[in-house]
Amino acid sequence: MKNGKRPTRRQRIEIKDRGLNPENWLVERDTPAAMVLIHRYTGSSRTIRRGA
Repeated sequence: MKNGKRPTRRQRIEIKDRGLNPENWLVERDTPAAMVLIHRYTGSSRTIRRGA
């Protein structure tokens, strides 16, 4: 597992639009197809898929 990074402003908006609290999630990987998040406290992973 990679180390999560703090989300950028654009990523925070996208996380919030999905109904998640951006304060609790770190970004592991961000590609045009998907963004992989890691929960700050539990370590659980979640993938946000993007268009196309």
